[in-house]
Amino acid sequence: MTHTIIYLLIAALLSGMAGYSGMRALQHGHRSRWTVAWMLFSFIAQCAALGIRGELRGQCPLSDLGEILVFLAWSMTIFYLLIGSTYRLSLLGVFSAPVVSVMLWVSVLPGVMDPKPEKAITVEPWYEMHAALSVLSYGALGLAAIAGVMFMVLNKMLKAREVKSGLFLKFPPVSSITASMVRLTGVGTLVLSGGVFCGLLMPHEAGGSMAHFWAAVAVWVAYTTLLTIWQVRGMTPSRMALSVVTLFLVSLVVFAVL
Repeated sequence: MTHTIIYLLIAALLSGMAGYSGMRALQHGHRSRWTVAWMLFSFIAQCAALGIRGELRGQCPLSDLGEILVFLAWSMTIFYLLIGSTYRLSLLGVFSAPVVSVMLWVSVLPGVMDPKPEKAITVEPWYEMHAALSVLSYGALGLAAIAGVMFMVLNKMLKAREVKSGLFLKFPPVSSITASMVRLTGVGTLVLSGGVFCGLLMPHEAGGSMAHFWAAVAVWVAYTTLLTIWQVRGMTPSRMALSVVTLFLVSLVVFAVL
């Protein structure tokens, strides 16, 4: 078993512990103080795994599905650690930790990650920046989608008048969830803008790289349009939440089939 797999298994277990401790705390009606700590330790293990893969590749480790999943999990974790506490969304860890854990578990399955990656002879810096920023943006956009799911769960509980459950009492206010959902979408779109800009500067050659570039442009246009409608015309939070979740899932499917 390679050091990369060991670190990823540790990271998957730690993020799983984060989700478990958070759910246990909710069942007992109190706030978990360990969710952020477990996610922080998971983040450190993810950094170690990505560092090893980067040394093996001689470039940003985004050359196979396993590396992309790890990078995406890393991105979601770092945005949660930065934004989850800032906007009083510690409960976001309960929702995001299982997603991160699943990504890491899938990345270590046989055949998902190249066990013997070839080291790059030449590195195209603009392509590297385009790929890294594009995947990094999905960390924020993924958390925005999770915040959207939180909003829909809370909205459903309000309509059903389930206001005495432990889960409801631990939810942040609707306004905080909505604000964080919009902010995370904005941050993700901004980072994706950097990825698209770097894509414009990389060599334009036919092939998979250009297909991913145009897919990134399409996703950027979709999110920019959504944010513009929210700011200019206005949109109900429920519709915004549904749009953010749907757009994220559709964009994942687009990249998966390319």
